[in-house]
Amino acid sequence: MPVNRNRRRYFFLVLATIGIGLASRSRFVPELIYPYLGDVLYALMIYFLIGFLFPRISALQVALISILICFAIEISQLYQADWILEIRRTKLGGLILGFGFLWRDLICYLIGGMAGFGLERLFLNSSKSS
Repeated sequence: MPVNRNRRRYFFLVLATIGIGLASRSRFVPELIYPYLGDVLYALMIYFLIGFLFPRISALQVALISILICFAIEISQLYQADWILEIRRTKLGGLILGFGFLWRDLICYLIGGMAGFGLERLFLNSSKSS
């Protein structure tokens, strides 16, 4: 089945997910989900970004690529060379690359990627979008 995502919609989904992710760092988020919500939303944002960049690949491919990107970034946190630590110390570098490897983040990325897949299949109707 051919896929043709609405790029404008995915662009706004990326922006909305970034906004929700930044807002998730407020005191209004319950302590139970606070440590995990940002990582789930990060993976969801990567899902929408891949969907935006590659509007004709399948939802499953988008999910796999987004999860692999998140995993690669998380695993890169095991590398602690001075030059990459300098990048991580910047606001943008810290948001993109993170700071320390955590196994639980891999689970959050799986959940975020699967959430993107599910949202697209249920609500975004990617096969009929233009």
